[in-house]
Order: sequence, then C-alpha cells, then structure tokens
Amino acid sequence: MNLVVVHETLYDYQPAVEVAQHMVYLTPRHGNAQQLLEHQIEINPTPSQRSCATDVFGNTREFFSLQTPHRQLRVCASSRVVTQAATLPQSSLRWEVAREHFRYQAGAAFDAASEFTFASPMAPLHADFAQYARASFPAGGGLLAGALDLMQRIHKDFTYESDSTEVSTPALEALQQRKGVCQDFAHIFIACLRSMGLAARYVSGYLLTQPAPGTVKLRGSDASHAWASVYLPETPGCDGAPPTPACWVDLDPTNNRAGSPSPGEDYVTLAIGRDFSDVSPMRGMIHGGAQHTLAVGVTVEIADAPL
Repeated sequence: MNLVVVHETLYDYQPAVEVAQHMVYLTPRHGNAQQLLEHQIEINPTPSQRSCATDVFGNTREFFSLQTPHRQLRVCASSRVVTQAATLPQSSLRWEVAREHFRYQAGAAFDAASEFTFASPMAPLHADFAQYARASFPAGGGLLAGALDLMQRIHKDFTYESDSTEVSTPALEALQQRKGVCQDFAHIFIACLRSMGLAARYVSGYLLTQPAPGTVKLRGSDASHAWASVYLPETPGCDGAPPTPACWVDLDPTNNRAGSPSPGEDYVTLAIGRDFSDVSPMRGMIHGGAQHTLAVGVTVEIADAPL
C-alpha cells in the first residue's frame, strides 16, 4: 500500500521562548519491510542548527535548536511510504524454550534481542504483569500462540478511553484500572511479556483510518498510534530440515491485529524502542514560555499524487 502521512505539531508559547533545543522522531523506518519514498520536515521558525543521526535501535532522529525568541513553533513532517501486507509465521516454539534462550549461558552466542527482556522506564517488571500474563502461557504452550492470546485478552478486558491516562501514567496503574489508550495497552503487553522472561519492544507509528459511511475524512483528524512486537528466537529444524529464522511479530492490542512485518499494510512504522520514552515524537528543553498550548494533527491517506 502506498501511503502519505502528514504529522503537524504546533506549540504556542506565552511569554516567548528565548532559546530551545528539540529532538524529533518523525521519520518512518526504511528497509525491506517498508520503503520510505519521500520525506521532509518543515520547521518554523528556521532553526539555527539542524542535524540527523541514527540511534541505537536504527531509528532516524533529528535534532534542531532555536536561538532567537519565538512565540510559536510549527513542525510538520510529510512522508510517503510503501507498506507490505501482514502474514503470521508458523511457529511451534514453546515459550519456556524462548525464556531459556535469554538466560545467560557461558559460551552461548549473544542475541541482540536480549536487551528487550529487561525493565525499561515505562515498562517495568512486576509480579502483577506476570500474574495477568500467566493465563496465556500454560506449561508447554507456544510462544506465538501465547502472545496472540495475551493480545486478545487485553483487547477484550480493557476499555479504550481517551482521557483516562496521560503520557506519564505508569503501566501498572493502567493495568489496575483496566482502561487507557494505545500507548498504555502497548506498555502493558510489553511489561507482561518481559515479566515472563520474554523479549518485547515498543513500536510507534500510524494507522490508516477510514471515515464513517457518508462522511468526509477530516485532514488532521488521525493520531499517532502505538503497538508492540514479540521476538521469536530461531527454532532448530527437525529431521534434517533447516532451522526457522528468528523474527519479530507485531501485535496491536488496541485493535486486536497481528502480523509480520507489521499488523497490516495500513500500518506505518515510525520507530522502535524499549518503550515510549525512547521514541517520543518530539521532546526538548526550552528557556521561557512558561505557558503553552499544544495542537497535533495527523493525516494518513492512500497516495494519489506526489508530495
């Protein structure tokens, strides 16, 4: 699917901000699973410094600084992306085998996915997460089957409620109140898997949404989205068959959808990390601007013309 994404962030400050430094994660990932055809970020006022880099997770991040007073900041990212249809791999790997794969063994080969088994600022390890997850992972059960069941349970047990949480709401609190938004559901899912000794990571991105029948889709009415990935280690082949390669499978508890390389071709992957704190779309430091208002508009559409 050929998609165009426009993500606009607008800050109004009172009084003016004197100087500011910001970092943004607004560049969709590019690779075999998703092709980034066009991308640009417009920043107003014009930054005095601006640079791009690749972080430790392979995401593109852009830094910019503003050295003159300003009462408004507008950042608009426009991207055209080609996505792929989702498939689910065939896997009979038992979840206990995967858990043991990540335990330290002298002389064993290092698996980079191991870093996603540890606690992170917004996805801690806790007995409550393990208790909730345990029903999806019976003894001898499959890792992928368990992850799919956990995703479906979160989708069923939790209520999506826009104003029930904030960006800083702890995942444990969202677990207890059984409501939240996509970011909360992704963090709960990740924390549950990690508390079972498994590897899971956070995915930020976008989802193509369709207007209700008989209505016109409003530009800027979409929003950023978040989901998670579970890691399936390599599975040895049986009776001389080649091993099944390791892979990540994306799961979206908010919409009860799963697949690889993403939950579907209507998803655009922006960045991956341990949790939201690694890949916040925009963050920074300002001097001044004690009061501010923030407006964010996202549009995801099927492409019909160049940007």
